[in-house]
Formats: sequence, structure tokens, C-alpha cells
Amino acid sequence: MRRISGCLAALAVVVFAAAAANPRPSGGTVTGKVTYTGTPAKQKVIDMSKEPSCAKQHATPITTETVLTGPSDSLENVVIYISAGTPDEGAPSQAARFEQKGCQYVPHLLAFQVNQPLEIVNDDQTSHNIHPLPRLNREWNRSQPPGSPAISEKYDKPEFILVKCNVHPWMRGYFAVMKNSHYTITGSDGGFKLPNLSPGKYTVSAWHESYGEQSQEVTISGSESQSVNFAFKVKEY
Repeated sequence: MRRISGCLAALAVVVFAAAAANPRPSGGTVTGKVTYTGTPAKQKVIDMSKEPSCAKQHATPITTETVLTGPSDSLENVVIYISAGTPDEGAPSQAARFEQKGCQYVPHLLAFQVNQPLEIVNDDQTSHNIHPLPRLNREWNRSQPPGSPAISEKYDKPEFILVKCNVHPWMRGYFAVMKNSHYTITGSDGGFKLPNLSPGKYTVSAWHESYGEQSQEVTISGSESQSVNFAFKVKEY
């Protein structure tokens, strides 16, 4: 009897270890890719000669980031998110970080949740004046000299917000304020993945700062993976 009990205990350990190494999916997944058709606008070279402390941080001149493309006609910096079908969520306590470095916004596009802390820092040797331009949230405009403390803010409504610097006109970025955690931003390959979706019907949306927004519906029935692709028709301007 003791031998059988010992074998059962050992088997339980093996089963537990296997389950830990290969956990069951907690929901379904939406995957896909964002591409473009047409000729995207050529990005403009930024002249930072009036800010030498910033210019020397770039080995070669940088360009604007309104349209970033990758191999096989992929489109970067597209926010992919669940716009309908899932409830709002409480915000994480960890702050989203937005940097001013080399007279650029890093990252160019920052996504975070409603009521999540936002921390804005100035890493440069020059002053910046950060000025988000929301339509639904409270507007503010604050100067940030070099070496000054981080600016701390929150937004209580979801929206996409243009951010500019009133000192350096080439500095442009975006805040994507999301109502839940089901979002991601495409990289240079245009690919995306939204995991951990409970069974149900969802609207998946893709937003780009220059090309607008598209949406598609998808149904998740279990732990399967559904494919959704987006293609933006663009033209040079």
C-alpha cells in the first residue's frame, strides 16, 4: 500500500510539473498583420541645427515618424485594440513613461489605460513645453526645463491624443488612452497578437495617426486563435 501511495504521489508531481510547464490557454487569441497599399508619404528630414545639444545625439539626421513602414508592405505604429465586446478594466499601478530625448518623443506612440499613471521626463539639456491636445479629456500645457522633476498626469476618458512641443515644432507624438488591457502596437513587421479573450463576439479596431481607423468583428468560442488582417489604402501627400 505504501508503495502504491508513493507511486501516486510521484505521478502527481510529474503531472503538476507538466501542467506548470505547459499551462492551458486562458482564452482565445486574435492574431494578424497590418499592411498598406499605395505609396506612403516620404518622411521629412528634421533640421535640429538650432538645438546642437540634441543634434549631436543623432549620428545621422532623423526623420518624421508619421508613417513608418517595414518589409512586405507592413505598417508600423498601428494601435490594435478591442473596441467593443469586453468591459472596461481598472488601470495598472505602474506608470507609463514618455521621454523627451534628443528632441524626440520616445516612444513616438505611447499606449496606456484610462486612469493609469503617466510619467513624462526630460532627458535633454534644453527645455521642452509638452502640450497634449485632447478632445475629450482635460487639456494642459506645461514647461519642463532640463533636470526638472517628472510630470505626472492621468486621463479619465479613452481617446487618441496628439502631443506637441511648443518649443520644437518638429516634435510630434501620440497618446493612445485605452479603456482596457486588450491592446498592442504593431512593430516593423506589422504583426500583432491579442491573447486572453474570453468566449464572445468582439470588435477589433486598428488606428493609425495618418490613415485613420478600421474595424472588424470576430467571434471567440474557446481557446482557439482567430486571424484578422488590416490593409490601409494610402496615397502620397
